[in-house]
Formats: sequence, structure tokens, C-alpha cells
Amino acid sequence: MITKALKQGLTLAVVMSFLVGCSSSDNAGTEGPTTGGATTSSSSSEATLSSVVYFDFDQYALTAESRAVLLAHADKLKGASVAVRLEGHADERGSREYNMALGEKRANAVRDFLVTQGVNGSSLEVVSFGEEQPAATGSDEASWSQNRRVEVKY
Repeated sequence: MITKALKQGLTLAVVMSFLVGCSSSDNAGTEGPTTGGATTSSSSSEATLSSVVYFDFDQYALTAESRAVLLAHADKLKGASVAVRLEGHADERGSREYNMALGEKRANAVRDFLVTQGVNGSSLEVVSFGEEQPAATGSDEASWSQNRRVEVKY
């Protein structure tokens, strides 16, 4: 039940971030509050973007929610000369070596998607932390689901 609620909350956050970005442009030069895994921007042409995309257990395929978030990042990065680090993570289940490889596969999946959207691949750095930097420390599905992620760092 928690997983379904978490997915619904993440979906709502993505939808709301797109609606906020489309609703008005009269807030140029202001920064909004930062919540959870979201980042804010002071440019009126950029919506608030989530800096984290999540993955299902033992998977590195992008979800529909992840693709929506990454499309917004791709729009921001096309033609920009900014370096971006894609940090792959895994939950604590599995061996250290397996989780390092899984984190790398997740970060590579994000990189590959961004490149297919027109982002310069040479501006994207892939790093895997495996299970070494958990976002949540519990040993339950609610915590594990937060740890199966890629963080987009500008």
C-alpha cells in the first residue's frame, strides 16, 4: 500500500511541476521553496524540476514518470554548456558489486534517454554509488523505494 501511495504522490508532484511551469511567467527572478527531491530555478522559462528519478526493484528501465521528468531536464539542457552528473543508486538488497553495477545501469539509462532527446552526451557524467549513499535508512519497501534512484546534479 505504501508503494502505491508513494507512486501516486510522485506522479502528482510531476504533474504539478508541469502545471506550475505552464501557469504563469510573471514570477521571473524569484525563487520558490524547495521541497523533497525538487530543485528550484530563478528563470521564468524553467519550471521546477525534480532532481530525482526512481526505479522499480532490480530494474533500470525508465518509468513513465521518470521519462516525463527527464523530458523537462532535456529541454533545459539542449544547447546549454553545463556539466551534469547522473548519480545512480540502489537499495541495500544484493551484493555490493551487484548494486554498484545496477546503479551504473540506472545512470546510463538516464544518460541514454537524455542523449536521444538531443542533450550533448559529453556534458553528462555517470557515477554509481550503489547502496553506499541511501536516501532512507530503513529496511522496508518504503525506504528501499527511495533508494532506487538516479539523482540529476547540475
